[in-house]
Amino acid sequence: MSTAENSRALVVEGGAMRGIFASGVLDAFLDHNYLDFDFAIGVSAGATNLIGYLCGNYGRSHKIITEYSRDPEFINFSRFTHGGHLTDIDWLWRTSTRHLPLNLYKYEQRQIPLFATTTNLETGEAEYIEVTRNNLTPVMEATCALPIAYRHNPTINGVAMSDGGVADSIPVIEAYRRGARDITVVLSKPLGFHKPETKVSWLIKSMFHDHPAFADAVIKRAQRYNAALDFINHPPKDCKITVIAPNNDFQVGRLTRNLDKLEHGYAMGKDAGNRICGVTPCYGDNCHGDLIAA
Repeated sequence: MSTAENSRALVVEGGAMRGIFASGVLDAFLDHNYLDFDFAIGVSAGATNLIGYLCGNYGRSHKIITEYSRDPEFINFSRFTHGGHLTDIDWLWRTSTRHLPLNLYKYEQRQIPLFATTTNLETGEAEYIEVTRNNLTPVMEATCALPIAYRHNPTINGVAMSDGGVADSIPVIEAYRRGARDITVVLSKPLGFHKPETKVSWLIKSMFHDHPAFADAVIKRAQRYNAALDFINHPPKDCKITVIAPNNDFQVGRLTRNLDKLEHGYAMGKDAGNRICGVTPCYGDNCHGDLIAA
């Protein structure tokens, strides 16, 4: 894996259905054969988007989000009220890989390693696991395992894991720690967003009483999220950061299933990705995504 100084990294935030924006960005990158990165780090839907991109599976993430993720087998509120999953990650991953197989040979040939972020259930700390064909399924299940919404606790090498967004929603600081000095970050919320602090710490501690360190990580999630945004907005002098984010017209939430909203979010991502590649520049009100270079 490449963690050399002055390397280039691609970091993609998660956000469940909000990942439709990143799917558009990455499809635009594939359109223009733009893979000028030494490594990538993804979180939850950001990791699943990235593996499709690095495998060269154009349109795969778009199809997963607009078709399979809208299926009641994936998001099901009735099932959840009866003790089942709100979001069945295992079903979604196994169904999508069966119908839309990944070109793992191409991923291996590219030699751009992907690190999927997970949260260690016992320590509450982020772990960044390099994705291989041998650990692909459990790692992707773990990075996407939203607490409460997904009632399984996936294990990696015998260690229980949960959604990577709990401990590190935007792993840009980790990319810098690994030597990246030119970092492209794809966000799933518009620029200017800051996550509010939790006001129900007592409830979180009660819900995760068997895992107090994880409960603490959930409580401190906003603090870590906003620290990543501060790093992006004020990077070290030796680091260039390019941010790609949806604009304020982005109407996709974590569990949005409205197809028109999803398609609009995808088009917004493709436009932003094209602009990064130097194609179809836009100005003023014609822009469909926000880009900043710090």
